[in-house]
Amino acid sequence: MQIMNFRLLDLRVEKNLTQTQVAHVLNVSQETYSRYENGRVNIPIESLITLASLYQTSIDYIVRLTNERRTYKRI
Repeated sequence: MQIMNFRLLDLRVEKNLTQTQVAHVLNVSQETYSRYENGRVNIPIESLITLASLYQTSIDYIVRLTNERRTYKRI
C-alpha cells in the first residue's frame, strides 16, 4: 500500500544522487530510504526538513501539497 506519492525520486535524480548517498545524509540505510522514496513508510519530519534543505525546496513540494518549488523565507 502506497502511503504517499512523494517527489523524492525526481528530486534525487535531478541532483544526480544515489539512494545510498541520500540515505547517508539522512543517517538511515539505503533500504529505509528506498521505502521513503517508494512511499512505503512515513518519513520522519526531521528527515523531511533535511531533504527540503538538500533539494532547496519546501516540504510542501516534496509531499505534493504544492507545485511551487521555491523555498519559503525562513524565520
